[in-house]
Amino acid sequence: MTPRIPPLPPAERDERAVELLATTGERNILTTLVRHPRLLRHWSRFGGALLTGELPARERELLILRVGHRCDAPYELAQHEPIARGCGLTDDEIARVAHGPDAPGWSPLDAALLRAADELHERARIGDATWAQLAEHLTERQLIEVCMVVGQYHLVAFTLNSLGVEIEGEEVGA
Repeated sequence: MTPRIPPLPPAERDERAVELLATTGERNILTTLVRHPRLLRHWSRFGGALLTGELPARERELLILRVGHRCDAPYELAQHEPIARGCGLTDDEIARVAHGPDAPGWSPLDAALLRAADELHERARIGDATWAQLAEHLTERQLIEVCMVVGQYHLVAFTLNSLGVEIEGEEVGA
């Protein structure tokens, strides 16, 4: 897919864009979103808070991968599959996320996390049974983060898919 809004080339970056990218990085999502510097600055802080929150990294990455599959977001999956491996998810588990919470082999918590992502995607609310399962394993703050992580990565998927942000190395002409 050709980007609808391409990454901002280095020659077109003003001082503010250069400063923002120095703190956020040079990935295509960031070099595209830097076209709206104020939004990128605030979004990066929020996303960073979730990436360093109280929800364990492995559980967070399960949620993000499930959102990536539900939203058909290849960029999100390409970015987070290596992160998930680094957080302890196996290649088998990463592949199994696509099959959802009812696939064999998930722990009760893992299945509840995947189900929570599905329920939020489908109904904008975690159902009572799933909430009760999550609450057996997670603190109040972690439960809040479950909702926020799923919402944040829906936002990311919607944006990446709509803007046509390309996976690094797959750019047109690369």
